[in-house]
Amino acid sequence: MKPRRVTLLVLGSIIAMIGFGLLAAGASLGWAYGTQRDDAGFFTTSNERIETDSFALTSDKIDLGQPGPNDWWADRDLATVRITVDNADARPVFVGIGPESEVEAYLADIPHDDITHVNFHRFSVDYRRENAGGTSTPAPPDDQTFWVTQASGEASQSLTWDLEPGNWAIVVMNADATTNVVADLELGGQVDYLVPIAIGLVIGGIVLLAIAAAMIISGIVRAQVASDTAIPLPIGAAQPVAQQTSFVAYPLRLEGHLDPDLSRWKWLVKWFLAIPHFVVLAFLWVAFVVLTFVAFFAILFTGRYPRSIFEFDVGVLRWSWRVAYYATNVLGTDRYPPFTLNAVEYPASLDVAYPEHLSRGLVLVKSWLLAIPHLLIVWALTSSWGTGGNDDGARFVFSGGLLGLAVMIAAIILLFTGRYPVGLYNLIMGAMRWTYRVIVYVALMTDDYPPFHLDQGGSEPPVDGRPAPFPPPQMPTNSPSR
Repeated sequence: MKPRRVTLLVLGSIIAMIGFGLLAAGASLGWAYGTQRDDAGFFTTSNERIETDSFALTSDKIDLGQPGPNDWWADRDLATVRITVDNADARPVFVGIGPESEVEAYLADIPHDDITHVNFHRFSVDYRRENAGGTSTPAPPDDQTFWVTQASGEASQSLTWDLEPGNWAIVVMNADATTNVVADLELGGQVDYLVPIAIGLVIGGIVLLAIAAAMIISGIVRAQVASDTAIPLPIGAAQPVAQQTSFVAYPLRLEGHLDPDLSRWKWLVKWFLAIPHFVVLAFLWVAFVVLTFVAFFAILFTGRYPRSIFEFDVGVLRWSWRVAYYATNVLGTDRYPPFTLNAVEYPASLDVAYPEHLSRGLVLVKSWLLAIPHLLIVWALTSSWGTGGNDDGARFVFSGGLLGLAVMIAAIILLFTGRYPVGLYNLIMGAMRWTYRVIVYVALMTDDYPPFHLDQGGSEPPVDGRPAPFPPPQMPTNSPSR
């Protein structure tokens, strides 16, 4: 690819990632607005216990900026907070919000606890004792005039406050200003412009994705080669599926040839050596996702998958398969993968037959509905699982699922014996074929429903009416010297 096209592809991928982020943020806000608010329109925390043996509980300083020319939001009621407290020992409770400097002056030389951090996921509160050696007793909080809002009484008390510039503090006390404050606290918030913000994020995400799609398409579109022009492939490269015999049962052809003299230890560092590929593939897969959306509408209206986009997507799959075969999912070769989307001579090859016509109706359901059985199987093969745990929630997690476990076992056997177990290799290759067939189907690149088996899918002429199985890997006849 020329530098200009590479630049368009990279910039388009970056813009697409930003667009997906905006779109996800807008959708999340819309979901939260519709499902996570209470009857009064507030997002609320759970009701949790806070307590101290001192005179008061105060929040850390709440800095909302200083009043001035930049406080344009002060009179717009952008957000409202609600604080609800219930004294756990039936004594009258007080809750108020005031300027942080006034609160400090009110509680000067008075022992109290400052709440420095609240973890609402697994509720815990961090306190910091202020004025531990103080000997003064506070005046009743209701008698103070600096509160911007306050509530007190024997029953559950609730106050609301529209945010405004300044430095503020929240105070919870016993209404009679005595020690041993024990209260149940619930916090709530309301953002008045949440719907316009969500809509703006979604629209912004869509616009950026459209710009990214235009840039990515501009970067990959190239002149089409006439159908009657033969393009020779390098020696040993996989021939396109469309040029193979009619015995190929599925449009995807995925192959691998096991190196007969694999290094015992090199698999330990291949993931590190492949980092440059991972970086490039991150951008390529963003482009792949964006272009799949473009292809969706093209198929819906024309019944055809744009040829340039199809060839690019096949190239991304081909590149990913080579890296997976080398470094992560198979470890079947020590030969470093090339940096190219094209079909080249390499132990791992992939190709997909271009469909001349695709169903306009199936494009609406095959990626998310018809593919569900296969997606569940792929999830079972590749999903992570964990075990163990402690009070902090730490867990041991094994990534890669059953496929990852099989690869790890094969790697350990290779480390100690110098041989890659043939049975595990065939199993891993079958799982990878299954996974890539599902990817091709979900990416709308074929209407052929993926078969429920691990073999290549009829790559050889049938024998006695049955398709021949995928040939086993070529293994050395003698164990290599180590």
